[in-house]
Amino acid sequence: MSGSTTPENPVQQPISTTQPVGRMSWLRRSMTFRAAVVAILVLLLLIPLSMVQELIREREYRKQEAMDEVSATWGRAQTITGPWISVPYSTNERVQLDNGRSEMREVTRYAHFLPDALDARATLDPEKRHRGIYDVVVYKGHMVLQATFPAMNGLLPTTAPALRWNEAALCIGITDLRSIKQQVKAELQDGALSFEPGLLTDDVAPSGLSAAIPMDSAGLGRPLSMKVVLELNGSGSLKIAPVGRNTSATMRSTWPDPSFQGAFLPDSSNISKDGFSAHWSVLHLNRPYPQEFTGFRYAELDASTFGTDLMLPVDEYQKSTRATKYGLMLIVLVFLVFFFVEVLQKLHIHPIQYLLVGFALCIFYTLLIALSEHIGFSAAFVASAVAVIGLVVFYARSVFGQAKATQLLGLVMLLVFGFMFTLINQQDYALLIGSIGLFIVLAIVMAVSRRIDWNGAGE
Repeated sequence: MSGSTTPENPVQQPISTTQPVGRMSWLRRSMTFRAAVVAILVLLLLIPLSMVQELIREREYRKQEAMDEVSATWGRAQTITGPWISVPYSTNERVQLDNGRSEMREVTRYAHFLPDALDARATLDPEKRHRGIYDVVVYKGHMVLQATFPAMNGLLPTTAPALRWNEAALCIGITDLRSIKQQVKAELQDGALSFEPGLLTDDVAPSGLSAAIPMDSAGLGRPLSMKVVLELNGSGSLKIAPVGRNTSATMRSTWPDPSFQGAFLPDSSNISKDGFSAHWSVLHLNRPYPQEFTGFRYAELDASTFGTDLMLPVDEYQKSTRATKYGLMLIVLVFLVFFFVEVLQKLHIHPIQYLLVGFALCIFYTLLIALSEHIGFSAAFVASAVAVIGLVVFYARSVFGQAKATQLLGLVMLLVFGFMFTLINQQDYALLIGSIGLFIVLAIVMAVSRRIDWNGAGE
């Protein structure tokens, strides 16, 4: 129709993209947005850091498994208790029956007599055994126990009439009987007694040796002296229970790194590269159990033991765990250098580039763990730090495009790793050094950030 004005092919109007493009451009330039992205990346890198900590725990568990395997076949940590004399007696006690009722029955209980004087002398011959990549310290022990018991007539007057002295037994508590290397005998004034495995009761120790030592009225009226020689293997530690009214103990070994443990520290000790010697003196007034008693006292006796641990001087897993605790500080400081260079030099560093640097810092810890198992912690730390610093600086050179900023990053990383190494190897002053160091870092960050216009439009 001639009056129609509608075109057959209408012109398409272009869609405006000014607003989205402007918004994306603002996000790329916004300092607040970029800082938020960096903070999110730091939080994301806590995930691999936690995985590293789990790896350390898993490797530490494997080391403990290796130590347990060696100890199970050679001999476990040993605790020597005694000697003491156990005597059974009969008493009437009310016993609960299965039907809920109770009745009086005659039961057997035990009275225990500890020596007046105990002199224990131990010589430990240490060895290193290997299981895979792990070292385990074991020892061959030579121990001499000399004990003197008082005349026993008149002791424990309340139970004395019921004591069956003809069934008395001389006992010694030993943690791991499988490690005994020769027959154990007690040398008395009038002969010798051979020990057999097993105790009359677990009132004093859970495992050990015993020998029948029946006593008549004449034997009860005079003191009893004896000497017992023990040849036994063990691993890790040797401890002694101070069962004497006066207990004297001496330990010697060629192991140069002892750790004195237990309820009492030695009165005197001498430690050198050729070994150690230590001496203890303990009175019965220093412990919570008497010289004569009835019933269960094992927990109190075990709590009063003392002795020596033959420890390896370096625990790489403990130091690696401490190193991971500074992982967040390492990542934050390196990211701050990248962020300040990005802002001050008006660069645009992509979040993926931040992530790559963060992963390199996390790899430092896996390198540290793997290398420390073979070359020691200090050498592993230096080697891992040099490798990671070199990698990050090489990568940052292409990101920054200038040598000055790259050198600054290398210097900062070198100072951070040196600061970490100092803190890890400090015990008493770690908190002081760490606090001062973080204060200085914060002061430097605040000084550098003064040049940044945080409120600048679009910046």
